[in-house]
Amino acid sequence: MKKVLLFIFLAVSLVVTSNTLSAQSMYFCESVDGDGYPIGESTTFNIGSNGGYLDVLIRLPYSLNCTSVRYEIYKVDSYGNETYDNTIYQDTERDWVWFWKEVTFYKNGTYSIYCYDCSNYLLASNTIRINYR
Repeated sequence: MKKVLLFIFLAVSLVVTSNTLSAQSMYFCESVDGDGYPIGESTTFNIGSNGGYLDVLIRLPYSLNCTSVRYEIYKVDSYGNETYDNTIYQDTERDWVWFWKEVTFYKNGTYSIYCYDCSNYLLASNTIRINYR
């Protein structure tokens, strides 16, 4: 019985680990290197009172298979409620497994960003804090 339980535990651990390692991800960063990895990654950025930009990087474990994506941006209040802010569209290639978009923020606060493919499938999401310098 112990061997069966050990086997089940190891099998479930392997499935969870492989899914975690290959999951789609959204990163906020200062720039993106030529291999599609974030440089200066953070979930908090400081901007000037006139605004500032950062890169939003999406990494996928599969080819995108779409020619466009959209980023829906929501401002998050102190209670965790989201209010729609804007949508940004990006042209893509079907074989891309990573891509990034420069996004400019003009107001401080916490924002949730959701990236959807051309079939309205949620690719990745993350939350960022924008502070004034």
